[in-house]
Amino acid sequence: MDKHHKHPENDPAYKGLTVNEGVNGAPTVNPYRKTKAKRRQFTVDEYVEGILKGDIAVLSQAVTLVESSLPGHQQIAQEVIEKCLPYTGNSIRLGITGVPGAGKSTFIEALGMYLVRNSHKLAVLAIDPSSERTKGSILGDKTRMEELSVAPNAFIRPSPSAGSLGGVARKTRESIILCEAAGFDTIFVETVGVGQSETAVHSMVDFFLLLQLAGTGDELQGIKRGIMEMADGIAINKCDGTNVDKAMVAKTQYQNALRLFPETGSGWSPEVIPCSSIENTGIAEIWEMVLRYTELTKQNQYFDAKRNQQSKYWMYETINEQLRNGFYQHPVIQQLIDETEKRVLSNEISSFTGAKLLLDKYATISFR
Repeated sequence: MDKHHKHPENDPAYKGLTVNEGVNGAPTVNPYRKTKAKRRQFTVDEYVEGILKGDIAVLSQAVTLVESSLPGHQQIAQEVIEKCLPYTGNSIRLGITGVPGAGKSTFIEALGMYLVRNSHKLAVLAIDPSSERTKGSILGDKTRMEELSVAPNAFIRPSPSAGSLGGVARKTRESIILCEAAGFDTIFVETVGVGQSETAVHSMVDFFLLLQLAGTGDELQGIKRGIMEMADGIAINKCDGTNVDKAMVAKTQYQNALRLFPETGSGWSPEVIPCSSIENTGIAEIWEMVLRYTELTKQNQYFDAKRNQQSKYWMYETINEQLRNGFYQHPVIQQLIDETEKRVLSNEISSFTGAKLLLDKYATISFR
């Protein structure tokens, strides 16, 4: 076919009009784009070897396995954890919590940079319970800790629960084991959520630090018996500018409140230290407080006794979690739940009877 037939506009009858030949359409798939190679799955021994060498890439993959809910991944993760256990326990585990807006991320970066500059290896793990509605998590710690996130001796890992708080807390505790085996001598565990997450963090750390603010209203509102009794130390953050005097008043109030609580089994009296994460004041003093606590509790054997108690606690928590998951994931129970729920809602049976019927059925089918 000549160009006159293909494009009639090019016929000599149409003077001054020319239509050029087109070009073939571009492919819908970029031919220059390289397919991303699938990440190779390591063996258990390769994971352990990489972790013990301090390989961050291997450590990150191992933590991902710990966080996975796939049975195959969980089996490999547990084998890796078992082989790493002999190389753990040589760190200081510091839990950090505080009200929203207390400046936890800024404080962690300030204290973290102080430590890495003094030859420490720091791992930061965040307990970030996922939204019950969307199952999503913010996981913004790396964004907020710009300097610490690129420090060569620091490892930051926010972890979404994608389920129960107990589940993410257990995974965080297992991640602590892997980080210690990788040579991190200091572990920060940060609570991102509020409520029961403080109790979960307290059950896996040596020192529990509570961040408070001054100048936000009635400071006594921050003195809650449950959280105050768990705290081994209180840091009054944002003690800078026009807030210094208010922070000193708050310090006195918290010190007076702490005297009302009974003595702890550790023999340690919680201290209150004002600090400024922006101006880096009080940061060194807070770390010195942690070291004094560690030295005292190691001398009186409370340090090891507390860790043993925590290990026992997490054994029972894991049993509870496994029983719960096994119950709800059993296909027979999944079929019976809707039917039993309808009977409860129609007042045919009580809530307690419905629960007992399901549990009895589960006991029958699971222990055959």
